[in-house]
Amino acid sequence: MESKITKKPSATLTVNNKQLELPVYGGSVGPDVVDIRKLYTDGKVFTYDPGFTSTASCESQITYIDGDEGVLLYRGYPIDQLAEQSTFIEVCYLLANGELPNKAELDRFTRDITYHTMLHAQFDRFFEGFRRDAHPMAIMVGTVGALAAFYHDSTDIDDPKQRVIASHRLIAKMPTIAARAFKYSMGQPFISPRNELDYASNFLRMCFAVPAEDYKINPVLARAMDVFFILHADHEQNASTSTVRLAGSSGANPFACISSGIACLWGPAHGGANEAALKMLMEIGRPENIPAFIDKVKSKDSEVRLMGFGHRVYKNYDPRARAMQKLCHQVLHEVGDDNDPLLQVAKELERIALHDEYFIQRKLYPNVDFYSGITLKAMGFPMSMFTVLFAVARTVGWIAQWTEMMEDTSQKIGRPRQVYTGPTRRDYVPCAQRK
Repeated sequence: MESKITKKPSATLTVNNKQLELPVYGGSVGPDVVDIRKLYTDGKVFTYDPGFTSTASCESQITYIDGDEGVLLYRGYPIDQLAEQSTFIEVCYLLANGELPNKAELDRFTRDITYHTMLHAQFDRFFEGFRRDAHPMAIMVGTVGALAAFYHDSTDIDDPKQRVIASHRLIAKMPTIAARAFKYSMGQPFISPRNELDYASNFLRMCFAVPAEDYKINPVLARAMDVFFILHADHEQNASTSTVRLAGSSGANPFACISSGIACLWGPAHGGANEAALKMLMEIGRPENIPAFIDKVKSKDSEVRLMGFGHRVYKNYDPRARAMQKLCHQVLHEVGDDNDPLLQVAKELERIALHDEYFIQRKLYPNVDFYSGITLKAMGFPMSMFTVLFAVARTVGWIAQWTEMMEDTSQKIGRPRQVYTGPTRRDYVPCAQRK
């Protein structure tokens, strides 16, 4: 990856009675960054930034977020335009290659992905080793990491061709693995992929088809699934993406890196947020219960939280939330749940929160998780599958970020520093002499 960072006037820092000149750089858009790579060498100090909320760990040309303005761009394209006009496979190509494909490029890429959806026949034996009540995400972590044991011809991270093959395999096989995790949890036989179906339709068929009868693809639900994948395809340097990059910085194979991202995504503060939002709506139950719930949220003595609102990055309306809201209404109408009490609760809760000074001051706007849980539930997925679907979508973002890192000659193995507050040096005392 060719660096596009531009040099700006340097910054001056005085520390320990020593004046340091720190380089300042700028990207194509967004805040400038202060280069602190020589801060310890020249000033004998580290920076302290728990959670890395003010630290740029890499240069990237993939995704841009402006949290204050509610902007999300994939390679420069607004997320609302992609959700409205594009397809997930096209977005995969965009994230992986930097530009939207022409028809020939899209046809070739679609074929490459389609013909990698099958799994090795012996791979299915892995599923039999899990308990029947195993969480689908536990199965995902184990099985995706195991791909490295089957596809040795695409684990050489120094070979560009093998990196491309591994990328295609992961994007293609992730829906197949996810659908098998779903089927295994229900005790139903696995359904093999079909090459004539598009990405989302193929996934839905593998999840919901049974041998006893034909499965008819509902185009509204298939499009909803496709848009859900688009909205969750990438989100800059979030926790799971940073985990993938950190694992990749050690030279780990791509299957192991993506497995580490899945493990991080499993956390309730990350990929499990839509499940938490749905549980909250179910606990509220009916619109008339909302005022009492809001009072609990505002109370300092209560531990009740407003789930699906606010975001670590966005301090404005999450741009993905508008598309997800539209999607939610389409799906509920299609399945005949226009009057779903959960949707009524969600709409009223959103209306109150957007007009209540308490939430306005705290910039607690709806995020993408607020409506996605209702949508996925209406499509027939249990809550245990919500994070799995997130992982299927985010795989392409992880792969694009991992590939970019592999092509960045300035990247080194990740090694955060710390502020040590433990005991200072002390000598060992034999057990018999200790008090």
